[in-house]
Amino acid sequence: MNYYIDLTLLPDDEVPIFFIRNKIYQKFHKKIFDLNTCNIGVSFPKFGDKLGDVIRIHSSQSDLEKLQNLNWLGGLSGYCKTSNISKIPDKVKGYQVISRIRQTMNETKLSQRISHQTQNNILKTDTDIQAYENQYRAKMMATGLGNPYLELNSSKGGLYRIYLHFGKIQNSPIAGKFNNFGLSKTATIPIF
Repeated sequence: MNYYIDLTLLPDDEVPIFFIRNKIYQKFHKKIFDLNTCNIGVSFPKFGDKLGDVIRIHSSQSDLEKLQNLNWLGGLSGYCKTSNISKIPDKVKGYQVISRIRQTMNETKLSQRISHQTQNNILKTDTDIQAYENQYRAKMMATGLGNPYLELNSSKGGLYRIYLHFGKIQNSPIAGKFNNFGLSKTATIPIF
């Protein structure tokens, strides 16, 4: 993880940044899968309220060269500026885990639960149903729906969201493996 590439997304009057970011990330995910590597991670250096307009890809110089040699951006290269492969600076702010939050609660499950509990006379009145909905939605929001996300196309034709969790900045790096989205529950990324 001593090298990185920055992809700076270019604003377009007709195509919003979030759409460009999602399409580029979709291609990135597919290429990591094709490379069959667990040594490529990502960060979002302009993350604030939103993910920002920069995707930073971290890895070894050789893995980044393999990725770039695939010409993986294809037609999306016109929507971003790709930096050269660069060495991570000696001085960084720290190290951070960027991981995926798996959302197990959703509106469909809420409807199913209300239907089941209504049929079994657990929820008897509209007031009971409203209270249950409020409680469920509050818990759903607390488990990641308020976090930033990427929206990708599934192989089955639908859309799904990858909710991101940004861990606390740490003083020391932690080595580990990254998944096919460039995320990890344990390995850190240098933040600078």
